[in-house]
Amino acid sequence: MFLGFDHLEQMLERASKTASDGYPPYNIEQLSRTALRITLAVAGFVMDDLQITQEDNQLVIRGRQADDTQGRVFLHRGIAARQFHKAFVLAEGIEIAGAWLDNGLLHIDLHRPEPEVRVKHIAIQQGSSGGAVRAPASPARDVELARDLPPVAEEEPFGRE
Repeated sequence: MFLGFDHLEQMLERASKTASDGYPPYNIEQLSRTALRITLAVAGFVMDDLQITQEDNQLVIRGRQADDTQGRVFLHRGIAARQFHKAFVLAEGIEIAGAWLDNGLLHIDLHRPEPEVRVKHIAIQQGSSGGAVRAPASPARDVELARDLPPVAEEEPFGRE
């Protein structure tokens, strides 16, 4: 049973709203257990045309080329020169390690730190409710319940005799 994953639905909704356009094409490769690389084919873009931001748990890549077609006559135009917006939803804890542009490919390295093992010991209390959270009741009812409870005796911690 999973508890506290209410934000998962919001993340899935956000991911489905991102453009399903295949431009620009991209690869996602796993470099190691904790490292990923996203590579986008951005031929014709220079660094000043590209912007990478992290908005909450979303990696957003935007590209916008300046219009340099003035005075040029194209007989055929097969090279895309359009703006784009790509978004990737990142899991909790993913960090952006860096980005670089090389031969028309934009590379973005991501890193997921090894999770720390956390152990928390929970004290066990005597009684029927054990200090658990109850639905609110009227103040008069709380007084009645308090009278019915047996007194709590101090007990020695584990390991002492």
